[in-house]
Order: sequence, then C-alpha cells, then structure tokens
Amino acid sequence: MRDAVIVDAVRTPIGKGKPGGALAGIHPVDLHAHAIRALVERTGIEPALIDDVISGAVGQIGEQSMNTARWAALAAGLPESVPAVTVDRQCGSSQQAIHFAAQGVLAGAYDIVIASGIESMSHVPIGSQAAGQDFLGSAVAARYPEGLVPQGISAELIADKWHLSRTQLDEFAAESHRRAAAAWADGRFAKDVVPLNGVTQDESVRPSTTVEVLAGLKPAFEADIWHQRFPQLDFRVTAGNSSPINDGASAVLITSSETAQRLGLTPRARLHSFAVVGDDPLFMLTGIIPATAKVLDRAGLSFSDIDAFEVNEAFTSVVLAWQAETGVDLSKVNINGGATAIGHPLGASGGRLMTTLLSVLEQREGRYGLQVMCEAGGLANATIIERL
Repeated sequence: MRDAVIVDAVRTPIGKGKPGGALAGIHPVDLHAHAIRALVERTGIEPALIDDVISGAVGQIGEQSMNTARWAALAAGLPESVPAVTVDRQCGSSQQAIHFAAQGVLAGAYDIVIASGIESMSHVPIGSQAAGQDFLGSAVAARYPEGLVPQGISAELIADKWHLSRTQLDEFAAESHRRAAAAWADGRFAKDVVPLNGVTQDESVRPSTTVEVLAGLKPAFEADIWHQRFPQLDFRVTAGNSSPINDGASAVLITSSETAQRLGLTPRARLHSFAVVGDDPLFMLTGIIPATAKVLDRAGLSFSDIDAFEVNEAFTSVVLAWQAETGVDLSKVNINGGATAIGHPLGASGGRLMTTLLSVLEQREGRYGLQVMCEAGGLANATIIERL
C-alpha cells in the first residue's frame, strides 16, 4: 500500500508580530520563501520534481493575498512549473496543508509535495480580512441569535466551564516559558530553526517569567458588554496566559516511502492518521477534544500509545480543558514548550508544531506523536505521526 512520509521539516525563528519585532521588516512572501528555500536546500530535493506547494495563511489580505503560496514558491526559486495554492482552516491552516499534501500522496495524485505556512502579524494584523465585514450572513445570525463571540471570550467560557482558576492558567503559562527556554538552552531547537537576517531564536520566549509576574497582568478581554451577557465570568484570561502575536513561517516535505527510496531520501516519520472536526462555534476552541478522540479511533491507538503530544496553546485554558477531558499526563504535552512562549504565527503554526513534534519524538526516542490544533469557528485538526 502507498504511504505518506515526512522527509524533513523546518521553521523560521518566531518573531514578535509588531513594529520593531525581529522579523517585522521582512515581507510575508520573503519570510515564507525562506522556509521553503531552506527545506529544499536541506533535503537536496530537485525543485522541478515538486508536484505542488500547499500553504496555510489566515490573513489572506494585503501582503498575504492573491494566493500568497504562489509568490512564496517563486520567491524561493522554485521553477515556474511548480504550482502552489493557499488554504484557510484558520489557525490549523498549515496543519490542514499537511493533511492535504499527505492525502494527495496517498491517493497517488502527488509524489512530492511541500506543505507550508505563513503569518506575518506585524504586516497583516489578526482579523484584518474580516474587519468591518459581515462574514456570517443572515442564516448563521438566525441560527445563533444570541451572537457568537471573539476567541478571547471563548477562552473565558472554557476556563469557567472547566473550573480553571487564574492561578492554574498562569502556572501553565510559566511552565511553557520554562520548557521553551530550557529547550533553547539545551539546543533542542537547533534542528528545527533556520536563522534569518541574524535572528536565531524565538523572540517571545521569556526565561524569567514567573507565576508572580503573570499574576500582575490585567484580564485582556474584560468589558461591560461581556459582563452583561456572561455575568458568571470572572475574567481570568490575560496576555500572559494566551499566545502572543507573531511572525513566522514553516515548511514540511512530504512524499511516499517508495519515492523517497528512489531519490535517496531518508524519511523522519510516517503520517499515520488524520482527523478534522466541527464543534460548538460559541466555545469555538474545544474541537480539539473530539478531534483527539476521532484521530485515535481512526489510528486504532490509545492515549497510552502516544509518546508526545503537541496541543496548540492558543490560550492555556484550552489545553487545560483538553487535559481535563483526556487525562493525559502534562509531562508528555508540549515538552519543549508551547505557543504561549514560542509564539503563534497563525497560518504557520501547524507546520511549526509538526517540526517540533518530529524533533521531540527523536529526542525522546518515541514512536507515536499526536498533534491537535483548535481553530476559529469551532473547528480542529488532529494528526498522528509515527517516527521512522
């Protein structure tokens, strides 16, 4: 049977997504191209053999518009004959790109694909594509007459439903920074990151972060309108226990074992199983719970079979609610730190998590890894890989 394998994966350092950030002076196309170019150079793949470039981007407007994947592929020096397409599954966009690429290989439609992702939030602020727009329409508004909410309020609703205290959220955030700082100090990101313009490390990691420091931050989403609608909320989500705003790109080379052998490539992992689910769009970010169950069921595996989990830390309340439902030991979750510290460049994060998961499995000599991503609109992607 035909399979799909990951030959290699890379990412850029993650910069702060604001003016003055380490990568803010780089056009999104050029930032994206750097990851693609580095992947091609590192694997030695003949660029003309690439069947497609499938890229995730959330803010598909302005400098990330007009099928930004195509321009990144050309900027990376790929032949004009190599096509490219941009997909939007919100924060899971590049994880979905990995799914599409692997599914194309499994179906025999592709032999070699690059799945990549980009988000330059210093150039394209979050929500730019929807600013001032009615993107729901009348039928959705009628279906949810009380109205939907921003992601930060969803994170608050999750914290309230799962009885997660402000201290729990801050403790998890501080641990994320501690783990990420330790991973950098130990050289555990060396294989993942391709430096750019003198930037060699993630800019948002704060080694000195403590629960006491985080406790001094004010709630980020507290407002009269939300007090009136949700009087039960005590507002405990802050900038410190949420993912920051970031710039970054990632890229993953996917092929079949047969093609890899023919080209003399050594795969790092097999793409084992995939799942995507829809969930309550009010709570929005809880789809990772049914997505995890679905992908394990498809894989015929149990939680005990998984050696490492990457659960995107859009908000710490999301990961802690997932943990409360799954019972997974947090020592196996985001082992090298998560998005609270490393950063969350939206369209690139799926590829960033996959790059990290590959290295964690190799560092721990684990066999199976599970990656799951919450997404706006009440969606979630889940992927299981098997280290080779």
